[in-house]
Amino acid sequence: MASIFRRVWRRVEKRVRLTAHAARADSFLISYPKSGRTWFRYVLSHYLAAIAGIPEPVTLHNMFSIVPNFDLDPVRGIPGYRFPGGKSGIPTVLVSHLDYSTSLFLKRPVIMMVRDPRDVIVSAYFHASRHKHRFAGSLSNFIADRDQGTPAMIDYLNHWADGLSNRAHFVLSYEGLSADTERQTEAVLEFLGCPIDRKALRASVEAGRFEAMQARERAEGIPAHDYDRNDVESLRMRRGKAGGFRDYLNDAQVAEIERLCAANLTAAAKRLVGRTGLQV
Repeated sequence: MASIFRRVWRRVEKRVRLTAHAARADSFLISYPKSGRTWFRYVLSHYLAAIAGIPEPVTLHNMFSIVPNFDLDPVRGIPGYRFPGGKSGIPTVLVSHLDYSTSLFLKRPVIMMVRDPRDVIVSAYFHASRHKHRFAGSLSNFIADRDQGTPAMIDYLNHWADGLSNRAHFVLSYEGLSADTERQTEAVLEFLGCPIDRKALRASVEAGRFEAMQARERAEGIPAHDYDRNDVESLRMRRGKAGGFRDYLNDAQVAEIERLCAANLTAAAKRLVGRTGLQV
């Protein structure tokens, strides 16, 4: 009984601490996994480091100290944030894949990153099967999987689409970011109220080029992740291609993902997905 009480107390304490941090955040960067968040966090970290005058180069490891996860991890989360007092002159942006919760995210502004669901599912499949080794079935099995596949993605988008309706938010699509990284990053910075330093912005976009980031991942890896960096399909920076699902999904698989989205996404979530160019 005592051990159960301790576990419950730890969960309550963690929730209270996170909510306190949420109240002080300038914005959240939210996305379903495999929607391009690592890429954009890296670009944003480069820019914020530049305007804050951070002298050391930004890497896939120390970027968490500039744009941290919305959790209590000592390295990648809020405890590792280098500007806890808010005196840096840069916004505090907390990053999360967590499902929507009014009591946790309060009324704070949100940058919502979305990506074509067909690309998300392909990327999520390789992440689960080759990076995390937590799924052993086929791609068709993964599409239908309740916990990791299309149904899980749909639930996430439905909840967040509803949550965005009562707060300031900016929708950033992977496809839009791919087409014009500089302009879309500038739009996010404007949403955050950041000054626009054109030289720093262009340098940040250049640092975030796919080829450069993939080379850096092969050399550095991702903190707290143990995987085969020689296997391109296991990398976070796997392909960086909008519409790349066509190289992996057959017509029946594409049709099944689209059918599930059309049947189960709410109207608000369909509008979110529509920002990627896919109309369901």
